[in-house]
Amino acid sequence: MFKPSASTNKVWNLVKTIAQTMVFWLIFLFLLPMGLVALQEWLGIVSFTPLKVLGWSLFVLFSLLGLFSGYTMSYFGTGTPLPLDCPNKLVIRGPYKYVRNPMTVAGIGQGICVGLIMGSLVVVAYAVSGAFLWHLFVRPLEESDLQERFGQAYVDYKSRISCWVPGLHWL
Repeated sequence: MFKPSASTNKVWNLVKTIAQTMVFWLIFLFLLPMGLVALQEWLGIVSFTPLKVLGWSLFVLFSLLGLFSGYTMSYFGTGTPLPLDCPNKLVIRGPYKYVRNPMTVAGIGQGICVGLIMGSLVVVAYAVSGAFLWHLFVRPLEESDLQERFGQAYVDYKSRISCWVPGLHWL
């Protein structure tokens, strides 16, 4: 499932990461939420007053975290965030110095923000459920791959750095 990037060209990896990010944002932060809001309205599920200022403010912060994380992974890890083009080097700098999965934190945070902007509990629930699904199904596979490829260096990193919350190493 995980395949290290064949390219060690930092610029090319950054271009691929930007393209992946745009596709991810389009699908998971625009198209799916729009579909969920349409379904919510069709089913008559109650919404709430959009919290646009809060939502957009936090969305920008989570987006910056995601972009900086993608840059860090591509540039210093010589790969991309995609499992089929993943980094060749263990990245433990930048945002990865504080939390093991800053891109996931950013993506889930962005999804929750989209729900706040749209005033949709269904979209907020979609984002939160994404966090649970990622934690239960994707994280174990990713961590197994990282341990296999990077050995004790990853085991040490994992023991020091939290999966989700900076400073809480047991998560």
